[in-house]
Amino acid sequence: MFQSLPHSFLQMNTIFISILIEALPFVLIGAFISGFIQSFLSEKFIARIIPKNKFLGVLFGSSLGVAFPSCECGIVPIVHRLNKKGVPIHTGVAFMLTAPIVNPIVVMSTYIAFGNTWEIPILRVVGSLVVSIVVGTLIAYFYKGEGLRKVVEKKLNAKEHGHTGHHHHHSSSQKETIGQKLWHASQHSVDEFFTVGKYLVFGSLLAAAMQVYVKTSILTTLGDNKLMAILVMIVLAFLLSLCSEADAFIAASFRGLFPQSAIVAFLVFGPMIDFKNILMMINAFKTKLTAYIVVSTTVVTIIYALVI
Repeated sequence: MFQSLPHSFLQMNTIFISILIEALPFVLIGAFISGFIQSFLSEKFIARIIPKNKFLGVLFGSSLGVAFPSCECGIVPIVHRLNKKGVPIHTGVAFMLTAPIVNPIVVMSTYIAFGNTWEIPILRVVGSLVVSIVVGTLIAYFYKGEGLRKVVEKKLNAKEHGHTGHHHHHSSSQKETIGQKLWHASQHSVDEFFTVGKYLVFGSLLAAAMQVYVKTSILTTLGDNKLMAILVMIVLAFLLSLCSEADAFIAASFRGLFPQSAIVAFLVFGPMIDFKNILMMINAFKTKLTAYIVVSTTVVTIIYALVI
């Protein structure tokens, strides 16, 4: 039956499956960590330990992802909740930009994807920290006005009021046990895994199709110019909307076509700004703040990639 299929299709299928097999374990681990954070760690605790100084707040937010890893697929709602708890916008945005990259799962997946070498993972982590610190500082000192959408906030408040009312009623008679927390964590992990999974499947399929059907000469021509190669990979990162636990494997598949600087730009930019994140940011933040984040992140990423 498969013999009648075109050779190019079979080749694409092989690449697609290999990317999925390599990436899925890291997505699964990331989903379980996200579920644990959701059930066991309080946002109020994070809000209490944030420095009052703006720049220190940005540095704190940028490094927070090491302790509180999160896939970019769910980072915007987390930051929105943190901001509502009193976390400053600049700290929340700095956390939002680095959390999907600086966490141990993503660092290890990048290390494995690039042949067990540390150069690309280090450049990726440093790049994410540079971008988040610069963007967070710009927001802290130059962005004026509120950051959250009031309409969305009112809706969320109304929903959360109903939920918290139910939880308070329940917890007053019976406090949530460890077993219940673990059950809720596992439920969240399953939801996260399937939410992330569809983006991974789509991105892997598109990456495999590009390698098979897009002429190598076209990509090689684009890759000859460093700036053009960086721009192309940034656009790809935006459109593919991959999960940070898996995108390194897809980026590694482009190594023979694009220079290292463009690959790093893909790895830094993708988890920060992509198609699905834009939609979530527009829903949670004011348009002005969303535009501020997108433009400044893009410019700083391009400059960083050109320098390395």
